[in-house]
Amino acid sequence: MKKMFLTMAAAIALVWSVTACGNTNKKTAETTDETQVTAVAEKDAQYVEDILQNAESQLDKEVTLRGFITHTCKHSGRRCFVMGKDQKTSIRVEAKGDIGGFNRELIGSEVIIKGILRENRLTKEYIDQAEEELNEKKGKEEGNGETCESELNNIKNMRDWMKANNKEYYSLYYIDGTSYEVVE
Repeated sequence: MKKMFLTMAAAIALVWSVTACGNTNKKTAETTDETQVTAVAEKDAQYVEDILQNAESQLDKEVTLRGFITHTCKHSGRRCFVMGKDQKTSIRVEAKGDIGGFNRELIGSEVIIKGILRENRLTKEYIDQAEEELNEKKGKEEGNGETCESELNNIKNMRDWMKANNKEYYSLYYIDGTSYEVVE
């Protein structure tokens, strides 16, 4: 009796494992294309700091960005900010192409975004004007003094970058995103 019970239990376990494996294989076969696409995108993806390191050579070309969404625009959802793996460097992504918008639930999610790398140049004249306005604002104490000092420090950093790179402008890079997916 005991032997028959063990034999039946083993047979049931065998049938159960074969059935379960069969279902798993079927599910895997159905999702293979999607999984391969995701694997390729993940393999080609670069973090923000890696893209910015070679930004000039990638300008107006398609890039694949990987990072964490730290902010989405509250009203339109037409842009988000993505942080790199260093947790210091971020880049703005504009919703274009197949992206209707970035919802607030994406904040904190790791994403892979395809898009075109773009550049916005702040001229020396523009930076001079911004500095002048900040100094006037600081003198009138219209704003928070710490904010003015922080903004003036940003201007100093821009000028230092321009001098180090022998440029008459400061580059702000962003991506016109065409598609994205959340990394699971």
